[in-house]
Amino acid sequence: MQKRPFTSKEKLEEIAARFPTPFHLYDEAGIRRNAEALKAAFSWNKGFKEYFAVKATPNPFLIQILREYGCGCDCSSRTELMLAKAIGAVGDDVMFSSNDTPASEFQYAHDMGAIINLDDITHIDVLEKTLGRLPKKLSCRYNPGGVFRMSNGIMDNPGEAKYGMTTEQIFQAFRILKEKGVEEFGIHAFLASNTVTNEYYPQLAKVLFEIAVRLKAETGANIRFINLSGGVGIPYRPDQEPNDIYAIGAGVKKVYDEVLGKAGMGDVAIYTELGRFMMGPYGALVTRVINEKHTHKEYVGVDACAVNLMRPAMYGAYHHITVMGKEDEPCDHLYDVTGSLCENNDKFAVDRMLPEIEIGDLLYIHDTGAHGFSMGYNYNGKLRSAEILLREDGSAKLIRRAETPADYFRTFDGFDFYQTVLKDEQ
Repeated sequence: MQKRPFTSKEKLEEIAARFPTPFHLYDEAGIRRNAEALKAAFSWNKGFKEYFAVKATPNPFLIQILREYGCGCDCSSRTELMLAKAIGAVGDDVMFSSNDTPASEFQYAHDMGAIINLDDITHIDVLEKTLGRLPKKLSCRYNPGGVFRMSNGIMDNPGEAKYGMTTEQIFQAFRILKEKGVEEFGIHAFLASNTVTNEYYPQLAKVLFEIAVRLKAETGANIRFINLSGGVGIPYRPDQEPNDIYAIGAGVKKVYDEVLGKAGMGDVAIYTELGRFMMGPYGALVTRVINEKHTHKEYVGVDACAVNLMRPAMYGAYHHITVMGKEDEPCDHLYDVTGSLCENNDKFAVDRMLPEIEIGDLLYIHDTGAHGFSMGYNYNGKLRSAEILLREDGSAKLIRRAETPADYFRTFDGFDFYQTVLKDEQ
């Protein structure tokens, strides 16, 4: 298989003439097609709702597109809650799933009517002391422990994850919450990350549906929703087959009918909390080649670095790279593609076969629409890039300007950088 950019070299050069590289570019048409597909795939469930994982791509312009398809917001911090509130997502349109949570953030979530998802049984007391009384609707995060296996082997290791309650704890939590007046319950779990298989969601659903049946029978809790969270991934590598969201939806329905339907729980709503799947393939980091170095290896230096896309440096993650205008040329040159940070892991690719690259070429780094810009930082005084939306009509809209030195220095309260350096930038 070959991964193709969602735009052309000519269009990127046109955009780069207005907005200097590097920048993150998003595909409105692709985002809309995907949101519509997810909605259709789970249309069999009357209460279905996608809570987009704000942490993946915290840009209000992009989230507002998803809101047109009925999506809510999954938030994990006060700032993310504030972003959701600013675009009109409040009440049941917001799921607050955090861990190691400050009491003040519980208060903020409650004040805007968000559904609170408790990560730990000790949070029951924290929440009650903070609010004075518990909300009528609450969710609990479940972690069965051990390893999560599927037909193709071990997918992840929940037993090593810091998230969620044990089986014993979630039963105890439901009993305590019911005694304290909670009337509507939800269950949430995340057992594997970035799975590229149609089996993951149905298998996770079976685990959660079965525990839901037991919880209702043993605690009498009124379970209103089950949140399958995230974990449905994308094919970062060109040889990977993408997930089929329609097959995934059908697989979850089959298990839903077999477990919940037979238990008389056919009115339970299904929620998802997807981030990567919703946005990942519909974003790209566009960067220009500014340097080449011939030492022990062949290096190509670009004007982006790990502050613009942290995943390769942090995880060794693979992101496919297209040399724009050379899509059909042979990949017969071996390169490391690097940024300029004072860290040797600041590399977008290591030993990557690519077409011959020249200074001035535009590189299109695929699949940065989720956990790309959002993981940025300012090491070495580097500044975060612009974010641009490629509209369906072919126009480009700036949806976040690039940072400036003034942004970087602004938080040094009491030190006048304007008189010493910023006046030179004017």
